[in-house]
Amino acid sequence: MTQVAAIQMVSTKHIDDNLKEAGRLLQEAAGRGAKVAILPENFAVLATGQMLEAGEKESGDQPVIRRFLSEQAKKHGLWIVGGSLPMATRPDGSPLDGRVRAVCLVYNDQGEEVARYDKIHLFDAMVEDAHGQYRESDTFEPGEEVVVVDTPAGKLGVAVCYDLRFPELFRALREKGAEWICLPSAFTWQTGDAHWHALIRARAIENQVWVVAPGQGGQNSSRRKTYGHSLICDPWGKVVNEIDEGPGVVISELDNEKLKKIRERMPVWEHRRLT
Repeated sequence: MTQVAAIQMVSTKHIDDNLKEAGRLLQEAAGRGAKVAILPENFAVLATGQMLEAGEKESGDQPVIRRFLSEQAKKHGLWIVGGSLPMATRPDGSPLDGRVRAVCLVYNDQGEEVARYDKIHLFDAMVEDAHGQYRESDTFEPGEEVVVVDTPAGKLGVAVCYDLRFPELFRALREKGAEWICLPSAFTWQTGDAHWHALIRARAIENQVWVVAPGQGGQNSSRRKTYGHSLICDPWGKVVNEIDEGPGVVISELDNEKLKKIRERMPVWEHRRLT
């Protein structure tokens, strides 16, 4: 069994402060025995107005956030799933014009980048909060590739925030062998209060996978409050550990023997009639 950490943050528009806080929480996760740690969505760059400039920098030869993630992984001997960060290039290296991709990078414990997932589903919605309207597609280009990567905790499927509402992605991740799925998020307080737990538990139960869901959790700005409730959910749909609001670390062991037994006793994957 492998200890996995979900890191909750309350990121602001100050990138240096966000990185300092992420470093503190990664150190805590490693000190508590985690072998894999997942940061929340937009952990370093939260403000929409900063995405394009930051994305250009991260795609260049002197990236700030990518270097930080690599150094932290190597320093702590920790696998790190880097929440999400903007990048102005596609996976094939081709440049984007006027938009960026929301990218989740995975680093091994040697500080090497071993996987990249570009967020597929973009949050364009009206929400009854101080922000009102969210239009990620104005800033971001959607990705296309479903990503599963081998980690010390088993085969990891990667999804980000709004992806949670699209069960076909989670089916595709299970089809590619995912044993656990991470969900770095920045759910609004309103949508999180309504749907966060229900959707995570459903995705875990439907696909018989562990779900590790770190989020932004607090008053990020005068107009933006995020839901938090970073949690780890087992393949039976039980939330085994959770934090409410504010920065912190949630750690649990991912028991793959438990996963195996659940899949053997109720082989829903083999029982599917519509695929």
